[in-house]
Amino acid sequence: MTTIEETLTKLTELRLKTMALATRELMESAPGGQLTFEEKLGIVVDREWTDRDNRRLARRLKEAKLATRAALDNVLCEPGRGIDKATVRQLATCNWIKSKHNVVIVGKTGVGKSYLASALADAACRDGHRSLFFRVPRLLEELALARVAGQYGALLGKLSRVDVLILDDFLLTPLNDVERRDLLEVIEDRYDRSSTVIATQVPTKTWHDALADPTIADAICDRLVHNAHVIKLAGASIRKRKALQTQPQPTA
Repeated sequence: MTTIEETLTKLTELRLKTMALATRELMESAPGGQLTFEEKLGIVVDREWTDRDNRRLARRLKEAKLATRAALDNVLCEPGRGIDKATVRQLATCNWIKSKHNVVIVGKTGVGKSYLASALADAACRDGHRSLFFRVPRLLEELALARVAGQYGALLGKLSRVDVLILDDFLLTPLNDVERRDLLEVIEDRYDRSSTVIATQVPTKTWHDALADPTIADAICDRLVHNAHVIKLAGASIRKRKALQTQPQPTA
């Protein structure tokens, strides 16, 4: 007959360490309040399931390379800011991801565009989706390096498979012809297959002028904006507000 120690060893060798630990804890618990076999089995399986789920989430969050730790619960919703609790609740369902919709966040510097974009990626990861955060200047630099290294197609493939791609600082600086075409390749590969989140200081109505190429501008705008939830953030700079809050207060 197999002993409990042999069973625990087998569970460990099967990489079911959490299940083994839960089993040992049940064996060593006080005899009062006896559980049925089904209840005990449910406990150890639930522990293993939860542990694996937490590890998968941690891996998705690490791979997302978010600019900051953010959560939709902490997004500031106040009058005049351009986003309310109803909108946040709607975004938190992640139905926009399932529908392959985009999100465009527009606002001046400091109003929390990057934070909101990161919070959307965080929510996506917690809902089981893969996310990836990129500042557009850095993304274009990596695409250029990949082209030289012969890995351009591989990088485009990786970007196309991510469920939610965050493009921060979109159109922050003028693009040359190669950069415009690289950006179009990324967006074209993702169109109607996955969701893209844009964070930008440039209003959507001026994207054509900023892209400086009518044909490419039409293609990019059509693929990003027509099925997008557009959020126009306003109000005072949150970054400046936080800086003032951390300054030492004058003493009497």
